[in-house]
Amino acid sequence: MENSGRTTIGKTVLSMAITAVTVMMIVECAAAEQLHKVGSRGWIPNYNYTDWLSQSHEHFYVGDWLLFVFDKHSYNVLEVNETNYENCNDQGFIKNITRGGRDVVQLTEARPYYFLSSGGYCWNGMKVAINVEDFAPTPAPASSTENGSPSNIVSTQMIILIAFCVALAWLVLFL
Repeated sequence: MENSGRTTIGKTVLSMAITAVTVMMIVECAAAEQLHKVGSRGWIPNYNYTDWLSQSHEHFYVGDWLLFVFDKHSYNVLEVNETNYENCNDQGFIKNITRGGRDVVQLTEARPYYFLSSGGYCWNGMKVAINVEDFAPTPAPASSTENGSPSNIVSTQMIILIAFCVALAWLVLFL
């Protein structure tokens, strides 16, 4: 009877340990997504978004988000195809991103995305082309001189947590 109680406690502890490890892994993966504000001053006319992209050295990956900040009473954000982007044509847009002037769109596919503002504002520079890549590059393994790097610390914490959970489960199940 006493052994049955230990087994139940052991299974509960093991389940909690597995849940903790899973949550840590989800948090680490979710942190890979980034939110990018479009333009240093927001979504406005007479601003060169091509220059902004080249100067900010932004890279966009599947799962990232774009944040458009603008006056919703004057401007909008439309996703269009490449031809409509090049010709500042707002007819037949793919998607209207406009909701409240602080609008986000998730980049769900590796492909070019084209956005513009209608009402002639596209001709005043309110357009941006974003090239989305499949995955963020995997960081190179840390050398012995980079032992304090954040990715190395997270990995070390994960290994310690897993070892602790296994040891705890072993103690509860077998002692």
